[in-house]
Parts: sequence; C-alpha cells; structure tokens
Amino acid sequence: MGSLRRRDDGAVAAGGCGLILLFVLLCGAFGSVRAMSHGLVPRILPREAELLNSNFFQRMREMIMERAYEDALNEVPNEGSQPMKPVDTSHLDSPPKPRVVENWPMVSHEFGQVTAVSINHEGNPVIFHRGRRVWSAESFNETNHFQQIMEGPIEDSTILTLSGKTGEVIDESGGGIFYMPHGMTIDRNGNMWLTDVALHQAFKFMPNHDYPSITIGRRFEPGSSRSHLCKPTATAVATTGEVFIADGYCNSRILKFNAAGRLIRTIPQPPEFLSLQVPHGLTLLEHLDLICIADRENMRVVCPKAGLKSSFGEGTQAATIQEPDLGHVYDVAAYGDLVYAVNGPTADMIPVRGFTIDPRSETIIDHWGKFENPHSIAFCPNGSAMYVTEIGPNKVWKFELV
Repeated sequence: MGSLRRRDDGAVAAGGCGLILLFVLLCGAFGSVRAMSHGLVPRILPREAELLNSNFFQRMREMIMERAYEDALNEVPNEGSQPMKPVDTSHLDSPPKPRVVENWPMVSHEFGQVTAVSINHEGNPVIFHRGRRVWSAESFNETNHFQQIMEGPIEDSTILTLSGKTGEVIDESGGGIFYMPHGMTIDRNGNMWLTDVALHQAFKFMPNHDYPSITIGRRFEPGSSRSHLCKPTATAVATTGEVFIADGYCNSRILKFNAAGRLIRTIPQPPEFLSLQVPHGLTLLEHLDLICIADRENMRVVCPKAGLKSSFGEGTQAATIQEPDLGHVYDVAAYGDLVYAVNGPTADMIPVRGFTIDPRSETIIDHWGKFENPHSIAFCPNGSAMYVTEIGPNKVWKFELV
C-alpha cells in the first residue's frame, strides 16, 4: 500500500480549495460593490458584522472540507481491487463453525503485540502491531498522557499485509508514525482507518497515500470534548461512508461521524439508557441497522441502532447479550446478521474462546476456539476465512468456516 507518513496538522490536502475560496471572496466583494452603487447598503452593527463574517468563513471552510472528503470517499478502487461481495446468511440453518487452518502461516514470524486485523480487497489479512513497544503500567500517567514520547514513534513497520494462502509478509508500511497502535478497519474503498491510544487519535489513510486524509483527535492530548479522543480503540465504517469510533478507555463512548468527518452523534446520549465501560471493538450489521459493541468491562455485547437508514429508533433500548461465560469481550465481527466475538482473560472458571451471537434473539448460539489473549477478529467480506490475533503470544490465527 506504500509507506505511510504522519501529517502533524491532520488537515485534508484539498486541491483547488484556495481557488474556490478566492472565487467566493471575489463574488462577495462584487456583490457588496453592486449593492453600494444602488444605495442598498444594509445597516449592520460592528458586533453583528463580526458574527456574520465568522459564521460565513466557518461555513465556507466546512463546505470545502466536506467536498474534499466526499471526493476522496467516492474514489473508484483500482481495477482488480473491487470489494468482495458480502456474505449472506439468510439461507443457513445453523451458524458456520470456525475451524483452525493447520500449518498457517507456513513461515515463522516475530510480531509485536498484534492489536488488530482487517482484510483488504484481495482477501489478504492486514495486521497492526506494536513492534518492539509494549503497553505497560508505565506507558500512561493518571491523566492518560503517554509517558514515552521521548522514545519517538515505533520505527518498525507496524502495518503488515500477509498472504491469505501462505501467511508470508507481502507488504509492510507504517514505520516511524505510530506510538501505540490499537485498532484497524479497511473500508469498502480500501481506505485504512487506524487508532493510536498514545496519540489519542484516529486516522484515515487512502490507498497508496502517504499522509492521512482525515485525522480525528488532538495529538498527545487526551480529552472528552467534541474535538478530543482519549485512547480510542476501534472503528467501523458503513457503506454510506459514516464512521463510528470507539472512544475508548477513558470516555467510554461511541462517536459517529458523517462521510465528511463531521460529528453527528454520540452514543450514549440522553435519553439513551446505555452505560459503556471500555468499548473495545465495533462491528456493523447494516441490514439490521445495528452497531454492535464489545463492551469489555461490562462483559457483554450491546447493539444499539446505528441510524444508517434513518434516525428513527436511535436512543431506544439496545439489544444486549450478556451471559455468565462471556467474560471480558475484546472484539466483535459481523458475519451476515450474526456476530462472532472473542473474550480475554477474565477469571479461572471462564474459558478464553470465541462465541457466535445472534443479536436478534440476544443469545449466544455457539462456542469455538481456544486462546490465551485474543485481541481482534475479522472476516473476509465474502465469508471465506476468519482471522483472530493475540497479544501474548503475538500471533495470527486463520480459520475456515464449516
């Protein structure tokens, strides 16, 4: 995918924006002169004029950025890289059971903590890992500020594309950018969405681009305002372009952005009765209009309305799956209208394994796998394979569905 480079200001490089703004200003100036020539100058007080100018220029900036984002969103993928057709589970009598693919990968690897996996258009798994950096008790202080900034970003390639057939590394990037990788999603256009808990930011990288086209959050600044994130954990991207960010370890909220990158909803919000504790993973069930959340510390999966089709139903009671053996849920992935989840170490009597969940009946309908410390899960869009990553041991599992 080419090397990724950091862009400090997080702005979008929108070609031609300066010319557009200049054109608008000239039009405004022409209109003012014309009005004056006809004796039509309105009487505006200085304070009112200041507000009008401020609102005008703010709206112009928003419109320019929206157009740039939407142009980027609607880019057609390169020929041969069309998204795979999503899986359909409507004809299934029972849920497919994951079965480990033996002797995969066929080559040995020395990964860092593998925090995330997603699948590209070729059906190959792409992982996000921490190289030689480890999240320890000394990584953050009590105000959630990262304490190892002076060590610089991780120099290792943090993004590795593996062959779906052999497991060998076929591409790598992301060196010298990230400080503490966490979440990754590859959307239908091949854009890569990444979160970094040390930077307190989420990024969108377009295919073969070196700099993020969208940056959400302030660099190394934890916070709870509309413009801040605090240790964001995961993202989910709808086919409409709307983006959900799990924010995360501190704020325990889900932020929904439109395709232009503008915040349009916070979950939960009054009168929504939904208390989250470390939303750690996200997945969308677009057919059901649900956003399912791995609510880790509450030891459950909750699925509120995503509001992709309409705002009707937003804030109503979420589908909730919570059973004694579920434990701390680390990640969730959609397979048609089902959700597959992995838990992590919770208690001696609760096995670390995978779960198959039906959010419509709010029940666990199957158990599978055996792990030590799983952190993420992802499906090939066509349902041909499933991948699970762990952060101790640092490895990637491949499953087939039978």
